[in-house]
Amino acid sequence: MRASALLVRLASLRRRRAPRDQHAPGTARSASARLPCAPRSSGSAAADFRAGPLARRPRAPAHRERGVAIISALLVVALSAILVAGMLWRQQVQVRRIENQRLLAQAQWIARGALDWTRMVLRSEGDTAPGITYLGGIWAVPIAKTKLSDFLGRIGAADAAEGADTYLSGSIEDAQAKFNLRDLVSSPAPGALQLNAAQVQTFQRLLATLGLDQQLAKIVARRVRAGLRQSATRFQAAQLPGVASGVPVPLPDGGTESGGNFTDEPGIAGGEGRGPAPLMMTSVDSLLDVEGFTPEMVERLRPFVTVLPTVTPVNLNTAPAEVIAALVPGMSVSSAQALVSRRETVFFRNVGDVTLALRGAGAPNVNLDSSQIDVTSSYFIVHGRIEHDRAVVDRTSLVYRDPTTHTTRIVRIRDQL
Repeated sequence: MRASALLVRLASLRRRRAPRDQHAPGTARSASARLPCAPRSSGSAAADFRAGPLARRPRAPAHRERGVAIISALLVVALSAILVAGMLWRQQVQVRRIENQRLLAQAQWIARGALDWTRMVLRSEGDTAPGITYLGGIWAVPIAKTKLSDFLGRIGAADAAEGADTYLSGSIEDAQAKFNLRDLVSSPAPGALQLNAAQVQTFQRLLATLGLDQQLAKIVARRVRAGLRQSATRFQAAQLPGVASGVPVPLPDGGTESGGNFTDEPGIAGGEGRGPAPLMMTSVDSLLDVEGFTPEMVERLRPFVTVLPTVTPVNLNTAPAEVIAALVPGMSVSSAQALVSRRETVFFRNVGDVTLALRGAGAPNVNLDSSQIDVTSSYFIVHGRIEHDRAVVDRTSLVYRDPTTHTTRIVRIRDQL
């Protein structure tokens, strides 16, 4: 039993040593292979060096170069895309700008055509009813927002597709229905500029009716005269009837129209060359340059005053009640409103009809100068609005109609884009 146990133990020990003995010869062979057994050539040594474990290290820079190249290529592509996008955006903006300019030019040409059509209407109205301008005429009918193709009718049928997004609207306003600030200064002789006391008083009554300071009338009159002294038309001989040439007219505050006590403001009154003179008034907005006026006051006055190139009377066929009450001393706004209501049924054909109507409205002592009132007009304000695709043009034009030949001409144009 002991002998058999020893044999089994020896067999197990042999089995445990067998794997170690199997690796030992290979290890010896690998160790022997590393030992220099025979001399080799330099070429074979270099080949063995390249074939060794350290031969993989020189390949690392190549991998880095390929990574840098990829990143550089991506940066170039990104920069190129940004540059191309910027160029395309600028090109699109430029194209859009050219389109806007084209649309604006077309809208302005349409506005010009509409203004010419308005001039034709005014001339036709003058031929039909000479010497009378009233609110019942064709010129006083406003044009609502209308598509241009519908407005032209068969004439614009060929261009209906192009003008599908074009709309026209507008109206004509009688400029002589308002008080003309140019009337504050008269020109009895070439180069002579005198303040018109009667018109100054009329303007004072208008300011009082609107709840404004009456003293502003004198300030405005001086400013109008100062601007006319520097204008090219200061030598025109437009004498008002009833005003004696060269005779100073006393003003309510003392002094005279020919200068008097208005010489204490250099550049505004007293003689030329004493300071920078103000510009000549061309619109109601010029009142903003006059001391004492605010934007709210100018907007309050806008429906009742205007600035025309020459002295003009007020057309009582179209004037509002506030202006009529200011023209007639002692007349209330309610009485003037009654006159306006009567005027809607029967318009005035001459100044005699106006006098009778004023007496019937409660103004028995009417003694108005023919230079202050009339029943016809020569100046008209044309308002037009053109909507052409994205372009919108608001045009305000002052048109003059000759009272004899009824021909029209454009005095000035102001566009609001």
